[in-house]
Amino acid sequence: MDMVTAVTSFGRSGLSDWLVQRVSAVILLAYFITLGVSIGDGVTYAEWKALFEQTWMRVFSVMAVLSLAAHAWIGIWAVLTDYLTERMMGAKGNVLRFVCQILSSLAIFVYVIWTIQILWS
Repeated sequence: MDMVTAVTSFGRSGLSDWLVQRVSAVILLAYFITLGVSIGDGVTYAEWKALFEQTWMRVFSVMAVLSLAAHAWIGIWAVLTDYLTERMMGAKGNVLRFVCQILSSLAIFVYVIWTIQILWS
C-alpha cells in the first residue's frame, strides 16, 4: 500500500502531519492558558505592554504563531487536496488547488513575518 505524499504537504507522511498538528495544538493551548492567567479579570495597557516586553513572552508568542502557521497549513492542505481534485473539478482542479495553496502559504508567511515584526520592534 502506497502512502500519499505531495510536495506541498507539511511533513513527509500523514503521521508526521498528525504529530505536528497535535504538538502545535498543545503549544497553542499552553499559550492561551498563559494569556488567560496573565490577564485575569482585566488588564490595562501598561500591564499588557509590560507582559509583552518580557523576552520569554515574546519567544512564547513566536512559538505560538509558528505553531498556528503549521497547524493552519496542514488543515488548509488537507481540505484543498480533498476537495480541489481533478476528479471533482475536471482538468482545472489541480491548477486551482495549486493556486489556492500558493495564496494560502503566502498569506500565512506574511502573517508570521508581520507578527514577528510587531513583537520585536
